[in-house]
Amino acid sequence: MRMYDIIEKKRNGEELNSEEINFFIKGYTEGSIPDYQASAFCMAVYFMGMTENETVILTEAMANSGDTVDLSMFGNKSADKHSTGGVGDKTSLIVAPIVAALGGKVTKMSGRGLGHTGGTVDKLESIPGYKTTLFQEEFISQIEKVGMAIIGQSGNLTPADKKLYALRDVTATVDSIPLIVSSIMSKKIAAGSHNIVLDVKCGSGAFMKTLEDAEILAREMVKIGKGCGRNMAALITDMDRPLGSAIGNSLEVIEAVKVLKGELVNDLKEVCVSIASEMISLVYSISHDEALKMVNDTLNSGKAFMKMKEWISAQGGDTNFIDNTDLFRKAEFSFDILAETSGYITSMDTEKIGLTSVILGAGRASKEDSIDFSAGILIYKKTGDEIRKGEKIATLFTNNNASLDDAVKMYNSSIAVSSVKPEQKPLIYKIIR
Repeated sequence: MRMYDIIEKKRNGEELNSEEINFFIKGYTEGSIPDYQASAFCMAVYFMGMTENETVILTEAMANSGDTVDLSMFGNKSADKHSTGGVGDKTSLIVAPIVAALGGKVTKMSGRGLGHTGGTVDKLESIPGYKTTLFQEEFISQIEKVGMAIIGQSGNLTPADKKLYALRDVTATVDSIPLIVSSIMSKKIAAGSHNIVLDVKCGSGAFMKTLEDAEILAREMVKIGKGCGRNMAALITDMDRPLGSAIGNSLEVIEAVKVLKGELVNDLKEVCVSIASEMISLVYSISHDEALKMVNDTLNSGKAFMKMKEWISAQGGDTNFIDNTDLFRKAEFSFDILAETSGYITSMDTEKIGLTSVILGAGRASKEDSIDFSAGILIYKKTGDEIRKGEKIATLFTNNNASLDDAVKMYNSSIAVSSVKPEQKPLIYKIIR
């Protein structure tokens, strides 16, 4: 078998078989297939696409290219969630304790933030003592005892995806649905969970800017996940405005704690309750409405908050910071953003707001950048809200005073105001099962 023939076959729009796709993934991972042939393969896929069967085979081949996690001992109770990335997205910190408190086994490997989107691992590292790395035995043991664990991506998980993603990034082949789906789903399959819920973000702060594109991606991932033998659901959620009121690592942990304590009812809680309900629906094979009641009861009883403390403690975190969030270090400098005119906020460029937090030190412009855990933004007014000239609409926090001027300009440029109240968009556009 020659890689040349596989490239030619896909270039001509023919369907590849299992042997051919596995030959490519094995050879590229091991280094016997060079970058230039892998690039040609990706470009052929970009233009000619892949059938559902091809994408399932590619996903499984990438998932099996390195280490995999065996969660079979948990039967149908293992559950995972994945977000395509957004601004203010701290849903994992809320959803995972809810599902674990209800008997699910939540196994999550999360990434760090890069660019305008934040990362769950960075948020958790703002809690003193929290360990984002566990040996596999520790990981499984904690899930058995606590019902959940959230760690950073470690080990040799999906090495084929790591190589292919880096290649796609520099060969203009990122925007290919089969390649996007196989990249995301291979990591989820390798991580071992039987039930997977996807949160596909849509809007100015998301990778998928339009509802049409988000729905295509969501449906394809659900289809491929089911083809790989998993229970699947996907929510398409709004990212034309930041999620919740806090952006920045410790600020987002504080907001998550408030939701779990029952002190905060906002858009963040609504999205988290929906995601958690879908996960519980899959875990117990029950209706969404039945699962929704279980989720709300667990939140209202305080069991989800207690589960958060148990989880944080199990991974070495200081739960005094969860009981009393005033203990989190405060940024040295702050600046209030005041409304420049009266009216209604008609739109927010969420990507620009995310980049504002990066300027303040809460995110990374490159992988090598360090994170300021106390930097970030608190938002008081969002799309659809009425504002009056001079009213405080947000506060910026940083330990680098020199960054404030650029951050203020960026934030102000992200807000559009009109005298006409805009039509409110839904938080959750669709649920695909």
